[in-house]
Amino acid sequence: MSVGQFAVRPLEGGARLVTAPMRDRESASLVLMFGVGSRYEDDRRGGASHFIEHLFFKGTQRRPSAKEIAEAIEGVGGVLNASTDKELTSYWTRVPADHLELGIDVLFDIVTESKLTPGDIDNERKVILEELKMYQDLPQDYVHSLFEEVMWPKHPLGRDIGGTIESVSGLMRDDLVDYIGNHYRLPDLVVSLSGGIDADRAGEMVGARTRLLAAQNGSGYTPAPSPLLKPGIAFLNKKTEQAHICLGTRAISYLDDDRYALDLINTILGEGMSSRLFLEIREKRGLAYDVHSYTSKHHDCGYFAIYAGVDPAKALETVQAMIEELRKIIDEDVPELELNKAREFTKGRLRLGLESTNAMASWLGQQELLAGRIRPVAEVVAAVDAVDQATIRRVAKRVLDQPVQMAVIGPFPTDAEFRAAIGA
Repeated sequence: MSVGQFAVRPLEGGARLVTAPMRDRESASLVLMFGVGSRYEDDRRGGASHFIEHLFFKGTQRRPSAKEIAEAIEGVGGVLNASTDKELTSYWTRVPADHLELGIDVLFDIVTESKLTPGDIDNERKVILEELKMYQDLPQDYVHSLFEEVMWPKHPLGRDIGGTIESVSGLMRDDLVDYIGNHYRLPDLVVSLSGGIDADRAGEMVGARTRLLAAQNGSGYTPAPSPLLKPGIAFLNKKTEQAHICLGTRAISYLDDDRYALDLINTILGEGMSSRLFLEIREKRGLAYDVHSYTSKHHDCGYFAIYAGVDPAKALETVQAMIEELRKIIDEDVPELELNKAREFTKGRLRLGLESTNAMASWLGQQELLAGRIRPVAEVVAAVDAVDQATIRRVAKRVLDQPVQMAVIGPFPTDAEFRAAIGA
């Protein structure tokens, strides 16, 4: 099957169904995506989206326990899971294609008929609190949360998706039920199916189960904050064997026309073992085992970041090397050979990443939910190929020539040297 073959059809109540038959596959994947995430929460209800995602797996009217929910899918060899992000919550299953109806029944059951018993809420609260504590004990992970705090100060985007110890401790059943009623609505639902499916039959099975409110989402989210006018730093003095550093700048949204150029800049700088950061910081200088860059894109904003874990004695040198690489891509044209390598890397990763039915369903569903339009693979490939040297230079200046923000975790008495390195 060509990965360009898909169809979008409306469902009753405003939901949308995306189908992508992959006739040679033995599996079928179903994803339910709701347009709600941690960005929609105020500080008091921080973590509600994530809490609800956990609770939906604890029991329904027809499958009263987590064991029965899991056994329904695992009993046919399938897998079942979910995830919460800043702007969406996703529930998915992958089953043998001849058990698609079961997968549809189970997923819709958990999002429409969850019992949300007080006992389950209290038990899961303990689990999530331990999850938050565990995350804080992993500096290579926690530094990214600190980075988002300094990138989005006093804003929902800067809060951990799981919430805080205080907010999760204070969430009551009424808060969660109210949140579900406001946000789990048909106009904010995209159902995405791929694999060995019959699109028409799948549409009938899904259409019979869309039993949610048809009204629009009950509340919106806080718009992106105003630009950062000076460098900033989040610093945690912690006795660790490595210093963990994350630095970057504000960037662009997933709707911005420059997003493909930024993806190529990210590839050039920090994707893979032939990227500039890997070659300079690991191979040439021997400063880090793990060094890479990444982007985070939202509806109206985003950021670009670089991460490295290094010997504390080499932390300042690493920061300076990172900043040098940012300046280089701003000030100098990327050689055409290097740019073409980044294009081929990006296109190849896209194609390879869409070989599984679950990846295909997720990729199509996210585009439909977040962007309101699916760009076929051929269109994305053409957009990547259209990015030239002048575009890379312009977008690098637009994104990277901004005040640098940084988070550092390590055994340092003060953050003075790091502040000086970024001009904070």
